[in-house]
Order: sequence, then structure tokens, then C-alpha cells
Amino acid sequence: MIARIIEALSVFIIFVISALGYWGVVLLMAIESACIPLPSEVIMPFSGYLVYTGRFNLWWVSVAGAIGCVVGSLIAYWVGMYGGRPLIEKYGRFLLVSRHDLDLADRWFSRYGEAIVFFSRLLPAVRTFIAFPAGVARMNLKRFVIYTFAGSLPWCLGLAYVGQKLGEQWNKTDTLKTWFHRFDFVIGIIVVVAAIWWVWRHLKHSRATDSKGHVEV
Repeated sequence: MIARIIEALSVFIIFVISALGYWGVVLLMAIESACIPLPSEVIMPFSGYLVYTGRFNLWWVSVAGAIGCVVGSLIAYWVGMYGGRPLIEKYGRFLLVSRHDLDLADRWFSRYGEAIVFFSRLLPAVRTFIAFPAGVARMNLKRFVIYTFAGSLPWCLGLAYVGQKLGEQWNKTDTLKTWFHRFDFVIGIIVVVAAIWWVWRHLKHSRATDSKGHVEV
């Protein structure tokens, strides 16, 4: 089932890039970075194959991919800034997210936002969703754009280069996708562990608060 979905997406990606050229790369990478699951592991290697055929230039196609990442990330950033925060403030308690947690995220993005955004753009799965929390934390927009582009460019360049080197056998990037999916699994484990820690931390904080309130009574 998953293989058929990926195959259908691959056909769509090939059609869009073949029809629109560089603009197709921008459009598809923007969709991917707007938290919509289009695999950049297909988009950029196929673009690299077109570098191999002489239709594209490696650097220009990489820049097009990075620009698309910025465009899509801005959409997710603004959704997080204008829609995500009010919803989290209102319903966050159901997800064990308090106002204190939002304030902590604000401080983290204020201090380390550049590094968080840059390195997240180099990680499969994580790279797609980092823009939303950056918007919720209201990270400085100019810095967000700069480091999103800076982190996206090597990702796009690396995948396009692989496609160029594979040439007509670029579809062997199935091996690459398999490797990334394994990496996604590792990230998934880390996320589960982090979620368990988050719940434990929240319950511990709640008990401490209840205990303190009980003493005061």
C-alpha cells in the first residue's frame, strides 16, 4: 500500500517537474515544507537526473529547491504564529502543554533558533515540521528565512547530486529512500522517548504544584 502511494507520488512529481522546470521544483519543495508529505528524496534526485541530461544546472536546481523550502516553511511558520499559538494556549492542556512550556519554547528559539532551524532542515521527517513550532515561538522572521535557506541548500544539493551521479538509474534512489526510512524509524523512537519524558515531566510538575497548594491550605 505504502509502495503504491510512493509510486503515485513519484509519477506526479516527475510530471510536475517535466512540465514546469525549475518552477516545478520550487512548487514541489514548497508543498513538502508546508507539512504536506511529498518526498524530497524523489523530488531532488529526479531533478538531479535532469542535470545529468543537460536540462538543469546542479546549482540552480539546488537553489530552486531551497527557495521552495523557504516558501513552504513560511506558510507553516505563519500558521504556527497566527493560528497555532492561540489554539495551544486554549487547548494545550489536553496535550500536556502549558503556558510555561510556550514561554520556554520562546526562550529556546530566541537563544538557539538559528541552530535549531538550520540543523532540523538537514534531518529527514523533522525538517518538514520545524517551521510550525518556530512560528508558534515567534522566532525572528528574518533569521528564520536565512537559516531555513542555509539548512535547505545542502540538503537539496546533496540529493540532486546523487540523482546526477546515478544518471538514468536515478530511480535506484529507492535504496536511498529505504535508508532514510530507517533513519525515520530511529527518529520515531527518539520522539516516543521524548514524549514519555514529556508526560513524566508534566505529571511530576502537576504533583509538585498540587502538593504545594495542599500545604498552603
